[in-house]
Amino acid sequence: MKIALVAGSTGLIGSQLLELLLADDYYDKVVAPTRTLLEIHHGKLINPVISFDKLSEYSTELKADDVYCCLGTTIKKAKSKEAFRKVDLEYPVTLAKMAKENNANNFLLVSALGASKASSIFYNQVKGETEEAVSTLGVKCVHILRPSLLIGPRKEHRSGEDAAKFVYKYLDFLVPEKYKGIESIRVARAMIALAKEEQSGTFIHESKDLQAF
Repeated sequence: MKIALVAGSTGLIGSQLLELLLADDYYDKVVAPTRTLLEIHHGKLINPVISFDKLSEYSTELKADDVYCCLGTTIKKAKSKEAFRKVDLEYPVTLAKMAKENNANNFLLVSALGASKASSIFYNQVKGETEEAVSTLGVKCVHILRPSLLIGPRKEHRSGEDAAKFVYKYLDFLVPEKYKGIESIRVARAMIALAKEEQSGTFIHESKDLQAF
């Protein structure tokens, strides 16, 4: 039986990823842990309600062949750097440790363009720290995806993104390939395709490479 786990299934990429996984015959079960019950009902879906602050306590319930980590927030939403680090660093690292303990084949992490622990930008710095941490835990295969500005049906409005989206939509020819906005569904498709490759090692996928999916 092939099992996928999606952490962050209520977010932009995670919600689209969940729909794709449920429709994909490759997986027999899809585990989507959330803080409150999802409004989705599907025969393949297992939706445990958990506290992410106690993530390690749910190791048995969250056992899967492929672990998809789409967890993430913003400083504005988190309200502090400490709270941001908890969601974008501590939760993913704990999830990767559990993936290793449960002998998962793949750990797939949504990071961000420009991620680097040496960055002067706090957001990119934390993303870089997370990338490094999950890469050193010994999971058979780690795929790190670094999308640029995500284009898709967000549930919440993010100030500043509208102007950027205008540029990407109407002035796309002026934007270097590396920085072009990417549709969130492409990132979700890429994650599934990469998991099916059954490789070993750590791989980083830049935004321009994800555009093909």
